[in-house]
Amino acid sequence: MNLYEAIFVRKSVHKYIFEPLEEDLLNEIRSHFAELPNLLGDFETDILICDNIRKSFHIRQLHRVKAPYYILFYSEETARCQMNMGYLMEQMNLYLCCKGLGACFVGSTAVPGSLQQKDSLKLIGILAFGKSKESPVRRKGEAKRLPLDELCVFKEIPRSWMKQLLEAARYAPSSMNIQPWRFVVFDDRIHVFTKKHKADYMEKYRWEEVNFGIMFANIMIAAEELWLDVDLIRLENITQKSFPNNQYVLSAIMRT
Repeated sequence: MNLYEAIFVRKSVHKYIFEPLEEDLLNEIRSHFAELPNLLGDFETDILICDNIRKSFHIRQLHRVKAPYYILFYSEETARCQMNMGYLMEQMNLYLCCKGLGACFVGSTAVPGSLQQKDSLKLIGILAFGKSKESPVRRKGEAKRLPLDELCVFKEIPRSWMKQLLEAARYAPSSMNIQPWRFVVFDDRIHVFTKKHKADYMEKYRWEEVNFGIMFANIMIAAEELWLDVDLIRLENITQKSFPNNQYVLSAIMRT
């Protein structure tokens, strides 16, 4: 199974076997992260793998995921750093699935104060992982996701490769499965939008930039699988337009 195949079958794992992993495998995970490209710009990032085999690592969250290991993701604090980290975290999430391990995004960064920073970098996100008590995969199609016709506005009949990119985007996990993305599809480009939210809903959507980074990772992994050159860019002619109910995020454009 490769990363593209994992997009459609991986699932969030909440129950783990508290057995240690080989140090060689942990080093492979660290090395893999170091090789990942950023979504936008040249961000300084790093990770820390926390061993919780003895169940001494505590995260304050409503629905705590107890796992034998956690990856803590750190980044410099700049614009779009959360989106960039979501992009990196999803690639690691799928990589762990390909290694036969279970993983789950942790909806909290409430860890001991000494772990909030790593040198000059700030903790952005956490991924629980380890040997799973259950299968870390499911059958394709079992994930509860909105259909494409509810997520997309098609300006013309999309080509088969465009549908494959959109299917990969559709399968992206999101906090509380809110699936905040909407797509306007025209020719060789996907314009990505998010719904505007009222202030009282902002707590629900506080992970939104991370969510979009996760979704963009799926698009770029699918593009690589299909041998497509795709650029993720922000188009000024769309940025300057006013949309009453939606907010423009980025565009995925096929490079010719």
